[in-house]
Amino acid sequence: MTEPSGKIVLSGHQYGKAENRVVRIVRDSPRHEIRDMNVSTCLRGDFAEAYLSGDQSKVLPTDTQKNTAFSYAKEVGTESIEQYGLALARHFVDSVAPVSGARIEVEEYAWSRVYVDGAEHDHTWVRSGQETRTAAITVDADGTWVVGGLKDLVLLKSTGSEFHGFLEDEYTTLAPTNDRVMATSLVAQWRFTRTDIDWNETYLGIRDVVTSTFATVHSLALQQTLYQIGKNILERYPFVAEVRLSAPNKHHFEYDLGRFGVANANEVFHADDRPYGLIQAAVSREGAPAAGPAWDGYAGWLA
Repeated sequence: MTEPSGKIVLSGHQYGKAENRVVRIVRDSPRHEIRDMNVSTCLRGDFAEAYLSGDQSKVLPTDTQKNTAFSYAKEVGTESIEQYGLALARHFVDSVAPVSGARIEVEEYAWSRVYVDGAEHDHTWVRSGQETRTAAITVDADGTWVVGGLKDLVLLKSTGSEFHGFLEDEYTTLAPTNDRVMATSLVAQWRFTRTDIDWNETYLGIRDVVTSTFATVHSLALQQTLYQIGKNILERYPFVAEVRLSAPNKHHFEYDLGRFGVANANEVFHADDRPYGLIQAAVSREGAPAAGPAWDGYAGWLA
């Protein structure tokens, strides 16, 4: 076999400031509001000489990107993470000459108000839930793409799930079942076709579709449930082009209490966190606008 002997070139590059922990408190009334975010900026453009010769003349420092992310939390506000990310991405593309494209990835951590004497407190919160809301915004000369999402949404149903009729070979030991616990920690992302959207209302609506579908579909496999979640989102929201889902199967095995003379009819389980099945699906709308760079991530560029 002949070894490749072609010229060595810089075949791709991007850079930015990852995981800026930006917290915005709105204090324009006695009742404060909080937006708690993890913001990553990524710039794409004419930066090759920084890699090839160390010439930094076209490089906007990552420290500057960090400062911009914090300042924009006040300048443009944080009504939603999508609105904030769009403004930040457009700033870098429109205002920094060497930048031809920008990607902003935002995670939002939810807080709930503390109750004091039965009433919500105006300026005290407690972290709520495990799920994290996400958004990824890409802007370049060809257009604008927004992907909303969530991750770490832990769901469990104690029945209404089966798994049988699967392919078997000499290594198969799994027993079929028509009644099992189904649990997962869901990652879901959805690609929008436009930007004139009530981002917060849409997020809550899609989250409701996810949880209600998981609950009500009598599942013959986690794969079936994921497809139905994606289908239901697309049917409810015509401005969503595609849904991508990733779901580890968080196995719950019925524990053998018969050894102790104790009956166990699907009531006591061993929750096994690894290894786990990892089920993934993409559900899309035929004829929808092309994805372009919508799914070209920053942190996962080398994954």
